[in-house]
Amino acid sequence: MAWWTLAMTKWSRWRQLSPAERRVFIEALLLLPVLALGLRLLGLRRTQAGLARFSRPGAPPAQPIPDAQRLAYLVRTAAAHGLYRATCLPQALAVWWLLRRQGLTGELRIGVRKAAGQFAAHAWVEYQGLVLNDRPDVAHHFAPITPTTGLPQGRSL
Repeated sequence: MAWWTLAMTKWSRWRQLSPAERRVFIEALLLLPVLALGLRLLGLRRTQAGLARFSRPGAPPAQPIPDAQRLAYLVRTAAAHGLYRATCLPQALAVWWLLRRQGLTGELRIGVRKAAGQFAAHAWVEYQGLVLNDRPDVAHHFAPITPTTGLPQGRSL
């Protein structure tokens, strides 16, 4: 019966979402595996440039949207509960692109660190100086290596 309780809890949470939030969640469910494939086949720069062609920053949103933090939460939830468990980079790209589609300009950040001899990289999105899809102090743990604004230039990674 535990599975029934879990299913009913998820259904209750789904019903509490607004239509705009449901749309963002479904878009994220579909977008995350496509982004992961694009990153693998095309690299970051070409994938991000391709996404940019399908969005216009500064354009007014077609429908009311969830705020930027809520949008990032919906993408994170889709990554955790969808068929594809996306890592930080596809999640960050999804948040970045969904923000752009709503006329908001987020900043895709990629940072690196070396701790205990291990190299690690991480991606997140900032909007108006606020970290959306990670802890607020993520930049203290990873040194950002990407430009903060604009689209990728030059050759793909």
